Amino acid sequence: MKIRIAKVTPNKIVTFLIIAIIMSVCFVYYKYTNKTVVLEFGTFVGNMYDVPDFQSYKALDDAIYKFEKVNPHIKVKYKSGILKTDYSEQLSQRILKGTEPDLFCVLPGDFNTFASIGELKNLNNLIKNDKTLDLSKQYGTAIKSGKYRGSQYAIAKEVDPELMFVNKTLLKKQGIKLPSVDWNWNDFYKICNEVTVDKNKDGKIDQFGTVGFDWKQAVHTNGQKLFDENGNKAIFDNEGVSEAIKFIIKLNKLNQNYIVSLKDFDDGNVAFKPFPFSTYRAYNVYPYKVIKYGQFEWECIKLPKGPEGENAGQLNSLLMGIGSRTKHEKEAWKFLKFLTNDKDIQLDVFKYSHGMPVLKEVVESKETDKELSKYNSKGKNFIDKKILSEVVEQSIVNPSFHKYEASMDIADKDIFQLINSGGDVQETLRKLNYKLNTYLKP
Repeated sequence: MKIRIAKVTPNKIVTFLIIAIIMSVCFVYYKYTNKTVVLEFGTFVGNMYDVPDFQSYKALDDAIYKFEKVNPHIKVKYKSGILKTDYSEQLSQRILKGTEPDLFCVLPGDFNTFASIGELKNLNNLIKNDKTLDLSKQYGTAIKSGKYRGSQYAIAKEVDPELMFVNKTLLKKQGIKLPSVDWNWNDFYKICNEVTVDKNKDGKIDQFGTVGFDWKQAVHTNGQKLFDENGNKAIFDNEGVSEAIKFIIKLNKLNQNYIVSLKDFDDGNVAFKPFPFSTYRAYNVYPYKVIKYGQFEWECIKLPKGPEGENAGQLNSLLMGIGSRTKHEKEAWKFLKFLTNDKDIQLDVFKYSHGMPVLKEVVESKETDKELSKYNSKGKNFIDKKILSEVVEQSIVNPSFHKYEASMDIADKDIFQLINSGGDVQETLRKLNYKLNTYLKP
């Protein structure tokens, strides 16, 4: 019997090789696309606002559920139970050990440090190469809050602007109307002067104009910058800053050396106090409204503007950053975008948090009307959403550089002493400026 051996032609060899290559590519592709990536997210219990929070992880859990549904090969995990007071320290310890999360919340006081030591990934290229991302939909000030020396190192998920808390009951008793939307320092001082009285006629003032409106609020509402953008130079010795300090000294003189306290405000004896938006939201609903400020009616308005400024103060942001050593950059970026740019997730900021979304279209939407009026017994918004947008856009974002916090501590001590000692404002600021510029030198 003759055994025939099949003749292998060159064409068959080529065909076989092509099929083998296709199968290999399909196998690699299948294996890659079906590989589950576990992404760790760093967060803390409660919120960054230090106000009551009854559903701490609700928004995050919902976001993770929705994200994993459209990205089935990415699983997001986080460690629960870390208090905000412990979060920064624990995160720093993990960074030192090289075990930090892929993506994590960055508190305002930590951003400059983490960005300056290279622990946050520079997001510029990710933003530039991502055609699905449109940062112009976010508030410009929110974007700016995540920049360090001109580069984007974090993106805000929510923001917290400053507003003025007004005791309407006190003003009404004095026959004073609520200030207008664009009120200024002159209006502010005039009302403070009118309400500062001795109610029980014992020779001591017991009703006051304001508490908590300090030199920093005055500088912000007068549109002044205290440092250049990169923190290379202090600019405390300009006329606008001097004007702000003098205004605070003038306000304090109304109290005749009495130090107005938060208890005075809580007892209903102070007309004005600057508050973050988050605090206003937290204490505008039952039961906290009754517990904290149930004895008088109150309202929330813009801060008064100085001669050179706007009706807005400082903006705080809850930032999200990607660890510079993450092995899952693509997946971390995907989740970061989802948290900060998905409309439903951003609306959840109003539903479950006390801050404000960073997407302008969400803040100005009809859904926001429903959320802002939900807990009001009269079904009305407790603040105009357009005013909120204006406040955020006009807010001051603190400059981002490594020595910012320490520089402000130095300034705070010197200016506090100036305000309480009655020294020469311009000369004190000149000396402070020299001291800070010496400190800021490399």
